[in-house]
Amino acid sequence: MNSDGTQDARGTHTNPVPRPAGPPDVPAMPPRPPQAPGAPPMPDGSAFVNWLRAPRPDAAPGVWRFGHRPRPAEAPEEIPTRQLLSGALIAFLVGWLIWSLLQNGYLGGWWWVPLNLITPDSWRGADSELGETGTFLVYRGYELLVALAIMVGVARLGRWSEVWRRFVAPRFRRPEPQEAPPAPQDDPAQWNQLRAAGAVDAAERLAAEASSGLMRDVDHARILRAWQGVLSGRHSLATFSSAVLQDGAAACLHPSGERDLPARLARHDLVTGQVRLGTTVEDARNPYAYRGAGLALGPELLGTSLVAVGPVGSGKTGSVVWPVAESLCLHALAGRASVVVVGAAGAGLGPADAYDVVVRIGNPESVHDLDLYGGTTDPDEAAAILAEALVGDLADPHPGGDSRRSTTVLAQLLGPFRAVHGRFPSVPELRQLLDGAPGPRDALRKALQEAGEESLLRELDARERQSGHPGDVGAVLADRVALLDRPAFSGFFDTSGQSRPFSLKALDHPVRVRIDLPERGHADASRILARLVLAQFTASVAVREDRSLFACLVLDDATGVVTPEAVRGIQRLRSAHAGAVLTLRTLDDVPRPLRGPLLGATGCRMALSGLTPWDGQDFAEVWGKEWTEARDVTDRQIIAETPAGKALYVLRRVITGNAPTARAVTVRQVERERWSASELAHGVPPGHAVLSLTNVQGEHAPPLLVDLRS
Repeated sequence: MNSDGTQDARGTHTNPVPRPAGPPDVPAMPPRPPQAPGAPPMPDGSAFVNWLRAPRPDAAPGVWRFGHRPRPAEAPEEIPTRQLLSGALIAFLVGWLIWSLLQNGYLGGWWWVPLNLITPDSWRGADSELGETGTFLVYRGYELLVALAIMVGVARLGRWSEVWRRFVAPRFRRPEPQEAPPAPQDDPAQWNQLRAAGAVDAAERLAAEASSGLMRDVDHARILRAWQGVLSGRHSLATFSSAVLQDGAAACLHPSGERDLPARLARHDLVTGQVRLGTTVEDARNPYAYRGAGLALGPELLGTSLVAVGPVGSGKTGSVVWPVAESLCLHALAGRASVVVVGAAGAGLGPADAYDVVVRIGNPESVHDLDLYGGTTDPDEAAAILAEALVGDLADPHPGGDSRRSTTVLAQLLGPFRAVHGRFPSVPELRQLLDGAPGPRDALRKALQEAGEESLLRELDARERQSGHPGDVGAVLADRVALLDRPAFSGFFDTSGQSRPFSLKALDHPVRVRIDLPERGHADASRILARLVLAQFTASVAVREDRSLFACLVLDDATGVVTPEAVRGIQRLRSAHAGAVLTLRTLDDVPRPLRGPLLGATGCRMALSGLTPWDGQDFAEVWGKEWTEARDVTDRQIIAETPAGKALYVLRRVITGNAPTARAVTVRQVERERWSASELAHGVPPGHAVLSLTNVQGEHAPPLLVDLRS
């Protein structure tokens, strides 16, 4: 069955999709809960079923929902430990002193008055009606009541209940009992949505697969995705049921035939679609509801795009890029997403077996090539994408910059060439046309005249008139194309059909793509190619037919990639159900006029440890300010007016070494930066980051200090 979003990515210059040499290893399942003494052994699949049944309450953006226990929005007022214990001890001593004074008669006999008022005189002698023993019990009982009253008073005064709750009760707390299995109608392992729609046999087969340990989290997510296709009308219920009854948990497979990644490094929860990055620190600057909670990202957050800034060694690739890429690859196997990961060769973006297509530009052993024109047949669209890649970093941020003129120049050459040859020019051919070489241009003119293409002849004539004039960008374009016309790239960017180029038009399918850039010795060419991929990605996702698939571009090291057109493209990704993840060593790698727009276009912003104060200032500005309570403490010296007071103050100064002072506390509301530039530069520990989040619904999470190592 071709389930929703799992159609093969072939037919878009990706045939065949590469397969790993062997079957993937079975990933480690979630740990089993502790087994009660004497309980029967757990059946196979219990770990998966328990994982599926685990609570996932609704939470604020970015909270790891698997097993999350919500906390109140505000922190309860908690007395410091030293103050609490000293107060409890002092209250006990006061109560003991009062009881001792009462017992020894130093406070008089007034506390016996209530007993004397309610008892007759005949009870007070040895020969009373009660007798000696009864009188003893009455008086000792009254003393016990008075002692209990004193104890209750000092207990409330010394907050003994708080001492018990914080220091004593945890030692006697029993382990929480395991949660009982949910009712059958609420059990996610029973596939009740299928039963309600009449697919009872399919539900029974899937429930049996889950309980027997034959189902994985990717299988569960993939089949749910296929079921959504049935509900939306893309597929019939009969086709879905037939596939499930035939293949069980292996139904509706990804075109690669894989059911999981070869290995996993991060923690994933495909029920919520999240990947855990770390833990929110117990810090006063973090909201109380977030403190100690896991920090996770999912498509609902990546749909607003993410920019992460940190120096080399701060953990951008290992702690952010690869976990996100791994999560998106799992989503792709489940038919939910398509992902393109771009980075330098050997940057640690995962094994080749984790991807369907691996493009190694400049590596002769690369199976796939990169389509220079993005799979389009429209010369104007191809010219716009290529111009952005070649000279987008040179364009003025205002209308009328070089990018627009470059698009016109390229269109004047691409249109006539395609009309004659039925394809776009290769890199050497495009370089010759831009250089104005007479041979290729004359041959192109002759072919256009023979074909009777008068309109395209006028385009070529206009290019010849502009060539060589002051301000012509043809020479700049030729110089940039020359960076790609190197011997290392001689087998790449072929347009004659001899190679197997990959086109980003394949993002209509749940494809996993990794593009390795030739970083060493070809830094300028790598930046051109990174801009090319970003431009093709923003253009392709906007015209996808199936927008139910989440598309994401993960760009490790976006140095020289951020241009005015790129910022505008990132802003449009949210409406196309797509997002981008960009990392930078410093914001200095972005032109000064574009730093604010870039941070404003991305909904998730991350500042890692080691940031410079100048970068911290940009983050501090975009995160804004908040109202906080400021306490000003003033100590003023006390001047005694009497001789006795002066003598007392002199004695106090001799003992303590300080003059007697009176403390005044002023509380006021002030507006301060959430995180200052200095705090971001010097107050973020190694392995930590400050991260603000926005989801596609517009919900915000303030900047959070996160430990990326936990």
